[in-house]
Amino acid sequence: MNIKNRLKVMLFLQYFIWGCWLITLGGYLIKTLGFSGTEVGVIFSSKGLAAFFTPFLVGIIADKFIPAKYLYMLCHLIGAISLFYAASITDPDLMFIVMFINMMVFMPSIALSNSISYITLAKENLDTVTEFPKIRVFGTVGFIVAMWSISLLKLELSMVQLYLAAIASLVLVAYSATLPYIPVIKKQSQSWVSALGLDAFVLFKKPTMAIFFLFAMLLGAVLQITNTFGGTFLRDFGLNPAYENSLVVQYSAILLSVSQMAEIGFILVIPFFLTRFGIKKVMIISMLAWTLRFGLFAFGDPSPFGFVLLVLSMIVYGCAFDFFNISGSIFIENEVSSTIRSSAQGLYMTMVNGIGAMVGAIVSGKIVDLFTYDKVKDWQSIWLIFASYSLVLAVVFCFSFHYRPNTKTALNQ
Repeated sequence: MNIKNRLKVMLFLQYFIWGCWLITLGGYLIKTLGFSGTEVGVIFSSKGLAAFFTPFLVGIIADKFIPAKYLYMLCHLIGAISLFYAASITDPDLMFIVMFINMMVFMPSIALSNSISYITLAKENLDTVTEFPKIRVFGTVGFIVAMWSISLLKLELSMVQLYLAAIASLVLVAYSATLPYIPVIKKQSQSWVSALGLDAFVLFKKPTMAIFFLFAMLLGAVLQITNTFGGTFLRDFGLNPAYENSLVVQYSAILLSVSQMAEIGFILVIPFFLTRFGIKKVMIISMLAWTLRFGLFAFGDPSPFGFVLLVLSMIVYGCAFDFFNISGSIFIENEVSSTIRSSAQGLYMTMVNGIGAMVGAIVSGKIVDLFTYDKVKDWQSIWLIFASYSLVLAVVFCFSFHYRPNTKTALNQ
């Protein structure tokens, strides 16, 4: 098996694990365990809290001390154990603790999977801008396969989704042993900042990079909102007798998987958009897509016309997610030195899935509870608030972000 195919398998399993529970866990916690919107928001904030520091710290360790391959295996081993235990929990406080432990190892594994891919491609003299999206798309395929499996097996409101994720984690641990060895980078003479692996923080000295990281964080909050409550929103249509047996309610995970299907197409066009339009325009497109995503959610329902709006929202998600998350990762890769590659990817993960996700989870949970009346949620108002937020981000980013590419990058505008 050539190296590109080996990386595809790694990313397939990486995101299969997440797809088993990320979109459906909120429904399980609310519908099956009876947790409140705020409790679910706090539990999902564990993702942001863990990503606040662990991706960057693990990135430092991978750059300076322990080979990325072995750290990657350790992360997924701990992740498997925590997911297995989480399946037996019915208390929201304990669930938060265990999912926090899981996120402390899973979030760094995403950054590590990116770093392993970039380093390996570079060693093979392959261009990351053109090659990585074609490999990363298999992560999205893995996420889709997991969501369909959970939905078709009727596991959306069952703890079995967590058991399946734990098994997949163990499989990835075993497979990771076959990945290429990536040695740490050692220098004979270095400052204490370099010795501690804090080189990546120098990026904040550049106004352009500081602004980029800030908006990556704010977009991370948007992503967390849709991950936390998208499934619950669709299942709540079942409160209306006219819709309780609709496909939207019965197979909400399959409908949500259309978002990941759309990702496949948008991932493959990222190289064209980045080289033709540049990172600024690509990020603005993403923010406008998020606005449209939530706006379509606000007016969609299981009726024939409303269903079309929901499907369009899923398609738009592919653009919204890929054009900031994956494009941002490629942008960082092209802007930093190879000596701080893992640290910089970890820092990006911290901003998006750390601070941003933590704030997004907590704030969105409170907004959902604020617009809940007699246990019925006013989803239209909720989604319109989130759409307005995304639109404001796009406008502010347009006037505040100014980028001049360095000679290394192909991101020309």
